[in-house]
Amino acid sequence: MTSVPIHVVAGVLRDADGRVLLAQRPSGKHLAGLWEFPGGKCEDDEAPVDALARELREEIGIVVESARPLIRVPHRYPDKTIVLDVWQVSAYSGVPHSREEQPLAWFGLDALDGVAMPPADRPAIAALRLPDRYLITPSLPPMDADAVMHGIERACRRGIRLIQLRLPEWPLDRLARIARSARNLCQTYGAHLLINGDWKLAGILGLDGVHLPARVASTLVQRPMPLGHWVGVSCHDAAEVAHAMRIGADFATLSPVFETPDHPHSEPLGWEAFSELAAAATLPVFALGGLDADDVEAARMYGAQGVAGIRGFWPAEGAG
Repeated sequence: MTSVPIHVVAGVLRDADGRVLLAQRPSGKHLAGLWEFPGGKCEDDEAPVDALARELREEIGIVVESARPLIRVPHRYPDKTIVLDVWQVSAYSGVPHSREEQPLAWFGLDALDGVAMPPADRPAIAALRLPDRYLITPSLPPMDADAVMHGIERACRRGIRLIQLRLPEWPLDRLARIARSARNLCQTYGAHLLINGDWKLAGILGLDGVHLPARVASTLVQRPMPLGHWVGVSCHDAAEVAHAMRIGADFATLSPVFETPDHPHSEPLGWEAFSELAAAATLPVFALGGLDADDVEAARMYGAQGVAGIRGFWPAEGAG
């Protein structure tokens, strides 16, 4: 096995309909016939963005004008280890076309689960589908059902598209009722609703997925819901992130980045430790703890998918 990981860059291009461009690996090469994001090897003396521009120019004949990092995926194959450095290409000139005789095709994001792709590319699909803000509902008591629904609707109106319903004090029957109502509300806004912990209830109610506390995830050996449903895991250290990866979770939250009133005695990670843990992950990671929507760009700079939060994303009464 190659001792030094091979650094590979890849670019995500979208067309006017939001589809992404994939290239098929030619026969005779490693993973021949599989579809992948176009790109190639980053040379030792190249910056990743320069390697991306060179590879896309050589492979599909475009000039990259702007791009930003999406996710870095370390992946070990039987004969080598790679680090796949995936970038979103936000602007380019030229028309993508094959310059190396490999087939090219545009695919909708929803169709990618049925496309044969290398394992290292899969986390990038999750990163593309996930938004950069993730709302966790505050732990309101059962008598505050109206406040829960109003808060979710206000958040949806403000553009939040991923919501975790976390109501630990609620009896199951009342939790099921409000989850059903929240599901219907989220669907009208195109938002995805996850429930905390209870994947069986998520399946019964047709929710978009489940978010697992670390203690629950630690009891599992595989993801509790099929592909097509989100499985998130709350993580606080490298071991919990590694376990989330092993069971096939789609994403993780990593906390606390900074001190929070709810966990005043928890040692905050800070951005440096967060960045190290996120860089070693093979799944998108949301930064959580003492953050709000204004921290999204900073979080991305440190390798986050985006920011998760409770207070920072729960709109005040009367907010639009």
